Amino acid sequence: MPTKPKQTPKPVEIPTALKNAHDGYLRHLALERSRSEHTLRAYSTDITNLYTYAIPRGTTNLHGVDLPLLRTWLMSLAENGLSRTTISRRSSTIRSFLAWALRENLITTNPATRLQSPKREQRLPHVLQTNQINRLFDPQAPEASTQTSVKEPTPLEQAIKTRNTLILELLYATAIRVGELVSLDTTNIDLDRRTLRVIGKGDKERTVPFGQPAQHAIEKYLRHARPTLKNQHSANALLLGARGKRLDPRQARQVVSEALADLGDTAARGPHALRHTAATHLLDRGADLRAVQEILGHSSLATTQLYTHVSVERLKESYQRAHPRA
Repeated sequence: MPTKPKQTPKPVEIPTALKNAHDGYLRHLALERSRSEHTLRAYSTDITNLYTYAIPRGTTNLHGVDLPLLRTWLMSLAENGLSRTTISRRSSTIRSFLAWALRENLITTNPATRLQSPKREQRLPHVLQTNQINRLFDPQAPEASTQTSVKEPTPLEQAIKTRNTLILELLYATAIRVGELVSLDTTNIDLDRRTLRVIGKGDKERTVPFGQPAQHAIEKYLRHARPTLKNQHSANALLLGARGKRLDPRQARQVVSEALADLGDTAARGPHALRHTAATHLLDRGADLRAVQEILGHSSLATTQLYTHVSVERLKESYQRAHPRA
């Protein structure tokens, strides 16, 4: 007997009072907190998820969001198989949302102040070994082709290859986020001082140093690749796509993920792996924790201390492998 296809649940109609609160909070985040589009989408998803749970249970405004409702909502998320990290993030979003609503006099008390959420899973990030980094930037030459002739890359293909090398060099040299990378303009680079002027989260500006290999990659890109990619859409953007527009973060992520996959011996993927690796390598070699905090653009030192934990774990792993009486 054929099974009936699953019916897609009808979207919940959001009452005006709840919709106005949602929209007002997102405006606050965008205009007063300078949150990115990615962050705004995440907050919107979390609030809408709560609404989808609360509205069928009779909630028409924020006064109906009480502590028992929030607790059962979190329980339902766990029962649906969401990770502790996701549940913790959604709980944090709602606490922030209701704190704003209290300041705006949309509610008289904030029930989320007593809301407890599961601790986030502390997953250690994948960190590349030094030999893997060396192979990433200096891959083995391919075996000689058995064909009598090898097709020469077009100027556009060569320009994209040079740009991709620069993406990898800058992410590892500076430990900046991928969003910060693609937002760089040519005017943000000081080649004489070997520094980048980076605009981070919350429009906070910081200066990040880079080394000689990254400098050479920048100079090669500016001299030989960017003029090939540049057109009337380019403005001052440093990294350009094949059509001359500012490179999209998704394209940069794909470049890094493919390069890491080509190594063949690491599960690390994406730009954040290079950020994790750079921070860990700095601390492994004696860099000051607060200096690394400044480079990474962390507002809290506690966030940077995760990398200290990573280094200690790596040390313990090495000890277990090498010591005869480990």
